[in-house]
Amino acid sequence: MLCLYTFLATEPRMTSTFPDISISTERLVLRPFDMVDVPAYIEMMNDELVTAWVDAPHPCTRVDAERWVRRIAPAQRTNGDGIALAVTEFLTQRLVGSVRLLNTDWRTLATEAAYVTAPWARGEGYATEAVLALAQWLFRDQGFERVELRIAAGNSAAQQVAQKAGCISEGVLRNARIARTPTEDGGWTDIRTDLIVWGLLPEDLEEVGGQLADAGGYGALHDWN
Repeated sequence: MLCLYTFLATEPRMTSTFPDISISTERLVLRPFDMVDVPAYIEMMNDELVTAWVDAPHPCTRVDAERWVRRIAPAQRTNGDGIALAVTEFLTQRLVGSVRLLNTDWRTLATEAAYVTAPWARGEGYATEAVLALAQWLFRDQGFERVELRIAAGNSAAQQVAQKAGCISEGVLRNARIARTPTEDGGWTDIRTDLIVWGLLPEDLEEVGGQLADAGGYGALHDWN
């Protein structure tokens, strides 16, 4: 079951801006970030597996987290680039990750998706569920034609999420991203990495929906970013 709530529904939608929304599934709520998320967001972004693959300040401080919640995340929607949503458990309201759209092309109706799963929420299939919910809303309600994921070649867990969500591996962008790797002294250093490009089209969701139903739902996936 997917439920959508649109805030400020009386405000006319601009053709180059996503509406301010909240999306609910059976287990999750995808909603705008709030100041209540700051402590959990700091902990999530400082996890070493997130640090390795996410292009974000490290270490993530309270100042960084508040800047994300107050300014950066809302601006991704208002400036037309995409939308950034907190992923929370429906029952506990605890932050379990984030999912966002970025680099949106309003002419071709295509956008890029990215996601992070908190260490305390891994293995529950939350990333896949969030990506599918966002893609369903994007294709069905916003009329989009393509979602693209660009995932570092070494990020096998994120590749698994893309595959479980029905994305098709389309190719490799060589040496296209800077990631991080731990050093012997406990620090981090930048490394270059290839990106695997995954694509998701509206018709791809039909097939994955049937597969998930046959498997009895989202199941337990070892996803973390």
